[in-house]
Amino acid sequence: MDLDPKQPRIDDAFGRILARCWEAGTAPWSAVEVIERDDGLIAAHDASRYFREPEQWTALDRWAWEQATGRILDVGCGGGRHAVPWLARGHEVVGVDASPEAVRITRERGVEALVGSVPCLPEGLGEFDTIVLFGNNLGLLAGPDQAPQVLAALAAVARPGTRLIGTGTDPGDGGTAHADYHAWNLSRGRARGQLRLRVRDGATATSWFDYWLAAPNELAAAVAESAWTPEALERDPAGPSYVMCLRK
Repeated sequence: MDLDPKQPRIDDAFGRILARCWEAGTAPWSAVEVIERDDGLIAAHDASRYFREPEQWTALDRWAWEQATGRILDVGCGGGRHAVPWLARGHEVVGVDASPEAVRITRERGVEALVGSVPCLPEGLGEFDTIVLFGNNLGLLAGPDQAPQVLAALAAVARPGTRLIGTGTDPGDGGTAHADYHAWNLSRGRARGQLRLRVRDGATATSWFDYWLAAPNELAAAVAESAWTPEALERDPAGPSYVMCLRK
């Protein structure tokens, strides 16, 4: 079957970007992550952010990272930005990422990692004391309709008393850049901060996926019928970022 030259080839575009950055010694702007939204919006980011050391993190990210204890599951581990420092502290860490190249890099850095994502986690993970969704990965809850399935999958690998810690972004009113997209979402019966995205790398792209920028009250409503109970909320006083901690 002939390929459509106007359409990118579906591949591990995110992993290819990470691999170029890793091979370049994680130098700033050695690789560029291009994110495409389903309304045509394009954003480009320095991929070296996925390898930043703890001293380069925000105070809020550092606080969230410090809360992890015991055996840790890092969902959406990327290239091991958070997992590698935990390993250095003596924690047992398992990373999970949908990108095979991200998993390869994380393993190369000494952390156990497996290909997978939520809600379809790999089998045989065992149970964890802390589960993290860092790097804004509360977005992996995908939306109000998908969140219960994701939360149930995470509860299935959690011991009683396990803490789920995630970082997210409050979409606010969207400002001039995003207000029209929020309105379009609402007109389609979607949450206002629900995104349909893919990562682009030249002529390749990931498959489209949903990613949810939820306000804390929206997230709390999604959690209400799950095995998880909200325990703490920390906000960035200078921006829309926040950390939510849940307890099983």
